Amino acid sequence: MIPPELRDKVPPHNGEAEQAVLGAVLLDPESLPAVLRYILPSDFYANANREIFAGIISLYEKGQKADLITLTDELKALGTMDRVGGPAYVANLTSIVPSSANVEYYARIVQEQSVRRSLIRLSSEMSVRARDESVESNVVLDEAQARIFEISQNRQSTNYRSMKELVPDAITMIERLFKNKDQTTGIPSGFNDLDQMTSGFQNSEFIVIGARPSVGKTALALSMAAHVALDKHTPAAFFSLEMADTAIMQRLISSEARIRSEQVRTGLLKPSDFNALMDAASRIYEAPLYLVDSPNMRLLELRTMARRLCAEKAVKVIFIDYLTLVTHDNQELPRWEQISGISRSFKALARELRIPIIALSQLKREAEGKQPTLADLRESGSIEQDADLILFLHRDREYDKKKDERSPVIETELIVAKQRNGPVGKTTIAFLPSYTRFENLDRRGL
Repeated sequence: MIPPELRDKVPPHNGEAEQAVLGAVLLDPESLPAVLRYILPSDFYANANREIFAGIISLYEKGQKADLITLTDELKALGTMDRVGGPAYVANLTSIVPSSANVEYYARIVQEQSVRRSLIRLSSEMSVRARDESVESNVVLDEAQARIFEISQNRQSTNYRSMKELVPDAITMIERLFKNKDQTTGIPSGFNDLDQMTSGFQNSEFIVIGARPSVGKTALALSMAAHVALDKHTPAAFFSLEMADTAIMQRLISSEARIRSEQVRTGLLKPSDFNALMDAASRIYEAPLYLVDSPNMRLLELRTMARRLCAEKAVKVIFIDYLTLVTHDNQELPRWEQISGISRSFKALARELRIPIIALSQLKREAEGKQPTLADLRESGSIEQDADLILFLHRDREYDKKKDERSPVIETELIVAKQRNGPVGKTTIAFLPSYTRFENLDRRGL
């Protein structure tokens, strides 16, 4: 036990728990996998204990079990026997605990003390950084959040579940789907043919919508978000890294009111148009839709805001416009590595929050004039691998030119290029250029 007068000078640790973990593993080598769920060698405070645990792991990686003889030989081979106190210290570890029954409890104590030391070390470093006036405060905040998130992530342990635990949960889910007569089991997109193919956007899925510029990625995402929030009254969030929130709101009101966007921009409105805009605004006013306007938003800030929206506003789906505009926390990495990190982070965030996350993405210039494929995604190796569902918007530019400028409907292909848990294929939806929105295609009117 650390004397009270030294507590502020000696980092938190529990030497008895560290020795108990080592002794328990030596008594029962089969307990090592359970211990590794909580701690690594770096979590030990005493250098001797850290070196011994590293020796035990070294044997484990070679497929050998650690006991007094094998561990002593391994420590000699690693050249650390003298640093740990010799064979006498190692032999004494097995006399500290009678059995390995409480080894996980001891491991959690070691983990707890390690986390406390990490937090103290971080607070000291951040204190120095905060006093450095050459560094902006938002940079210090970003670094502190990233480090705390890293500590939190390292502390999370992975567990397994048996078939006896999983089968009842799976049957309950299937039974709920069987009783649900609506084929859309996830968040509805508002496009009937797409929802029929996907059953809606499913929880924990990372979804990518790709297209060339000016085909309507943002318009499609806004149409989906409006359907979710206005029609289904389901909380949704829209992260805009390209357009200001006021511009998005103006577009949304114009779209819902069925008033041409150029009329709204110029203010050339009739009294009836203005009344329609006010009616649309009143409907949107009560909608659970939350806009985040932040150009050059850092990945860490986006994750933090996403968690906050889910916790405070019970958001059930997040749209991100768009993926390649997110700023990676490490700008020194090559661009492809940054995109890979952002893509993986979005997938992990979707699983963590258990909601669908839909990110828009630009396609390569080579996709112009042809039906896009997965290879046309920028940095497609990472995005294609991480995404559960990939949608492409496509239409022939020449077809656009042949259409009358004021044509009320432009047919656009919505392609399901990848679906991890369902079919791929294509459907056709209607783009209304006057209102900058997408709708279901009414084939009877064509």
